[in-house]
Amino acid sequence: MFLCMRTTIHIDNHLFAELKRIAADTGRTLTAVIQDALRESLSRRRKADRPTAELPLFHGTGVMPGVDLSDTASLLDLIESNNGAA
Repeated sequence: MFLCMRTTIHIDNHLFAELKRIAADTGRTLTAVIQDALRESLSRRRKADRPTAELPLFHGTGVMPGVDLSDTASLLDLIESNNGAA
């Protein structure tokens, strides 16, 4: 079940005119345009609130000699041998 709430908001005349123009240009209702704009704004805010992870950068010219990326068993052996040596 989809519930809707009615409310009164005050919108600047220039902003309202732009919203109506977008609604007319896209063939949508004014309500749909305003809801989409609010969803987009809230989505950007949620993304901005998320902490970002700093990932290490590795530089080089490619895969080390003797490493075969299609051979998972030898990759695991290589990883385990490097972890044991560290």
